[in-house]
Amino acid sequence: MKLIDELLTASPAIAAIRRDLHAHPELCFEEKRTADVVAAQLTQWGIPVHRGMGTTGVVGIVKAGTSERAIALRADMDALPMQEFNTFAHASQHAGKMHACGHDGHTAMLLAAAQHFATQRNFDGTVYLIFQPAEEGGGGAREMIKDGLFEKFPVDAVFGMHNWPGSEVGRFSVSAGPVMASSNEFKITIRGKGGHAALPHVALDPVPVACQMVQAFQTIISRNKKPIDAGVISVTMIHAGEATNVIPDSCELQGTVRTFSIEVLDMIEQRMGGIASHTAAAFGMECSFEFVRNYPPTINSAKEAEFARKVMASIVGEDRVQTQEPTMGAEDFAYMLMAKPGCYAFIANGDGTHRDMGHGGGPCMLHNPSYDFNDTLIPLGATYWVRLAEAWLAPAGA
Repeated sequence: MKLIDELLTASPAIAAIRRDLHAHPELCFEEKRTADVVAAQLTQWGIPVHRGMGTTGVVGIVKAGTSERAIALRADMDALPMQEFNTFAHASQHAGKMHACGHDGHTAMLLAAAQHFATQRNFDGTVYLIFQPAEEGGGGAREMIKDGLFEKFPVDAVFGMHNWPGSEVGRFSVSAGPVMASSNEFKITIRGKGGHAALPHVALDPVPVACQMVQAFQTIISRNKKPIDAGVISVTMIHAGEATNVIPDSCELQGTVRTFSIEVLDMIEQRMGGIASHTAAAFGMECSFEFVRNYPPTINSAKEAEFARKVMASIVGEDRVQTQEPTMGAEDFAYMLMAKPGCYAFIANGDGTHRDMGHGGGPCMLHNPSYDFNDTLIPLGATYWVRLAEAWLAPAGA
């Protein structure tokens, strides 16, 4: 691997910052302390800072030369509302809050790159360092954009990166097109007429209607969309009744829908609504249908994905840059890719053997209470950020 020597030298100090952030996790839109740490470091290194965008977002501004070209590099800062199982020294000090997705590490990698940019500005243009709040369900990227992120800091492209456990350290994954799915939720309430379980003929039982709906929804996937298009409908909750001998008045279904395209999502929402209302009507009942669109699909633009791949290959070698298989997980970096060309890539986090003594008994997987970010990624991820910006903003004729 061709790592930048200065980043290797600085990585222990950046790792200490990362562990401090891990010990003090903050949930979406509550990242005040985290933002303070980020802003203080950037200011200490002489990098101008803009704060408060998207509530707690931080943007660092690094300029060099005279070009008006600009690139944005993004890291997320928030933690998850879950209890940590780890007991090592930097484990969470706040019950029910944990950096179980590695956003502390993402912040650290971008901070490491920022420190290097502060003294080595080998580019012509502007690098905007976006430290984003509220990726875990809050839509922090959307809120920063609403607050004028790309009007105030106009860029030619935006890039993001996420750690990926289970793959050998020293590998990257990237691909053009959809890499993560849209995330959407639905809630259906079927209203019947309750009664005695021994007298079903004088009641309107919503439970068999709910069962009919659950089965019918899967025909949307198997018969309404093209087989080559991806889509998942998952009914994950069914709530009805309070006693074994009582037919309930109502039954509630909840779950999620995930797709890689807005067109498929539009079709699924329309068909689910139709099936719900007509199935209820066929049994003499009514229902309400609520469909909430959370994150859109994360779709990399081809030019930027190929550019990122070449930069990665220059660092770790062609054979260690893999094509990213799309995942049905969701990511609010999708909003940035809807606003600007760009690429969302993945950096391997290893198999979990990097964890200190005192880690929990579970695997080192994302959203797992035994997870911990691999600090050996800091100089590698930062090298990628630096080389990406330098290549994108290379002086004319270089």
